Amino acid sequence: MKNYETLVDATNDLLQRGYTANLSFEDGTDSIQDKSQNIQLTADDFEVDEFYRFEGASNPSDMSIVYAISSTKYNLKGVLVDAYGVYANTSSSAIEAKLHHGQIGDHLHGEDRPTASN
Repeated sequence: MKNYETLVDATNDLLQRGYTANLSFEDGTDSIQDKSQNIQLTADDFEVDEFYRFEGASNPSDMSIVYAISSTKYNLKGVLVDAYGVYANTSSSAIEAKLHHGQIGDHLHGEDRPTASN
């Protein structure tokens, strides 16, 4: 994976590499959405290709993480930005499990990966 100095550098590079969808968490559901295409992704609909963490140099509350997400089901590549630490999305959903899976256990593969049914 690459190293980026800022969140903006990471998102700009991902955009240039085809991650053009602007993804966000769908409130009250267990999905991520692309509002511009009216697509809702469940945990089984996408893969986390890359992720990058950033911390604010002067403010610990400026902690964020950028996910490069792809979906073969919807022929989509996009970027999801979320906080971590104090302001993290604290959902216990399959979506959160899948997003954080690579950060916790890179050794898990295939059938060990979290899905919507786990």
